[in-house]
Amino acid sequence: MRISRLKSFLAYGFSLFAVLLALANVFPDAKDGFMRHIPRLTLGLDLKGGSYLLLEVDTAVVKKDKIDALRDDVRSRLREAKLPTAGIIAQADGVIVKARQAEDQPKILKALESLANVSTDPLIGRTTQDAIVQAVGTDAVSIKVTEQGLNAKLSKAVEQSIAIVERRVNELGTVEPTIQRQGTDRILLQVPGLQDPKRLRDLLGQTAKLSFRMVDTTVTDEAIAAGRLPTDYEALPHVDKGLQAGGMMAVQKSALVAGEDLTDAQASFDSRSNEPIVNFKFNTTGARKFGVATEQNVGKPFAIVLDNKIISAPVIREPIRGGSGQISGNFSVQGANDLAILLRAGALPAPLKVLEERTVGPAVGADSIAAGKLASLVAVGLVAAFMLAVYGLFGLFALIALVGNIGLLITGLSFFGATLTLPGIAGIVLTMGMAVDSNVLIYERIREEYKAGRTVISALEAGFERALGTIVDANITTLIAGAVLFFVGSGPVKGFAVTLCLGIITTLFTAYTLTRVIVAHWYKFARPKTLNL
Repeated sequence: MRISRLKSFLAYGFSLFAVLLALANVFPDAKDGFMRHIPRLTLGLDLKGGSYLLLEVDTAVVKKDKIDALRDDVRSRLREAKLPTAGIIAQADGVIVKARQAEDQPKILKALESLANVSTDPLIGRTTQDAIVQAVGTDAVSIKVTEQGLNAKLSKAVEQSIAIVERRVNELGTVEPTIQRQGTDRILLQVPGLQDPKRLRDLLGQTAKLSFRMVDTTVTDEAIAAGRLPTDYEALPHVDKGLQAGGMMAVQKSALVAGEDLTDAQASFDSRSNEPIVNFKFNTTGARKFGVATEQNVGKPFAIVLDNKIISAPVIREPIRGGSGQISGNFSVQGANDLAILLRAGALPAPLKVLEERTVGPAVGADSIAAGKLASLVAVGLVAAFMLAVYGLFGLFALIALVGNIGLLITGLSFFGATLTLPGIAGIVLTMGMAVDSNVLIYERIREEYKAGRTVISALEAGFERALGTIVDANITTLIAGAVLFFVGSGPVKGFAVTLCLGIITTLFTAYTLTRVIVAHWYKFARPKTLNL
């Protein structure tokens, strides 16, 4: 029971520091001075209210993009090999290349065989293949996308979508959203505190693929309606309220500059008309291309296209060489802000479909918080009453350690950026019971040793030493169960598992180390002759 001053200082100081940091969650609005640097728990959707969306990546678009990219690769490879063809046809599952002459088929096959992209994982020895390249008949070559290649493309699209969704939601000024991948093509999104699900749905429902294209003003509406368009042009609808409603314009298929070249976009107001606009900036490459394009097309209109809809079609008055410009289109203030958010966050690789939508009101969250507080207070009260009634002064020592335990747990969750949900509160309440359970094991062992004839100091030492193995074994098995819940479960189950596992770690520290330090100091100053335990 001899505890060094350093160990005592660390045990007391660490616990007290954690309790003080945890108290910052009691005053969530106090963020002045040093208080603003203290991390706080983020309340989950079931406590704070907010919006819940289950999204699905459009696999059909991902597959089409995969095949379009494959067709472009085929065209590029054959151009480099200087092999003429009779046609390159995109199909539902791949690309067919028609050779002009039958003797060209082996050459085309050889030029395209690397598109199969065969690779072997050295760790597991599994071979993957993006496409199957094979001869068809005597004058054609088929490049079919494999399921492995499509799944790899889909997985990458989901990962990119998660990153972009997070950027878009964060731009709304909300607290940290919860974004989780579900299955192969679904994304679960929870945004605590957001009570406008329609705006969130509108933000996520747009792919936000931006491009700047030239307009052919010589094409009449009758020609567009009849489908008589120049080569490399297509008809797109415009949504600018300043133009004729529901009209179509002939725009170039190839873009002068794409949205990928944007570096920033901010909502602002036009200095002349005071209307909401969006100011944008290009990177060096985009600025150069935009400057050349505007210099060559002074006096002509160009279309600003967002998701295949023309949102503005201004006329180029003079060359724009500064790498910046503005988008106007009779926007509302919120519309301009939302467009700026979409452009800053970047384009989604594929559209997202909303499969499920729920809104939790703040009143429901307040009821949940009240229920959680009540459950925690009842748990603390019953545990305190039991420990004081059964173990007296030693029960008080256990309660002091319990306060340190909860402080460490809440501080740990705050520093890890965890989101507190109702299952998380259940984990905290369970941690309280587990913490005093470890004290019960120690105290009962001390009782047995004292009744067996040991002295007070000897019984105390033996009780702590011999109960340690049992405490560790019991908590390790629970830690394994918590780890399984974390890796196998999802959503609320993971939140419970995180709280449970962190609670086990803090329990091992407070129930054994902190309690032992407290008991050692009590014995040092009280010097009891008998043990009333």
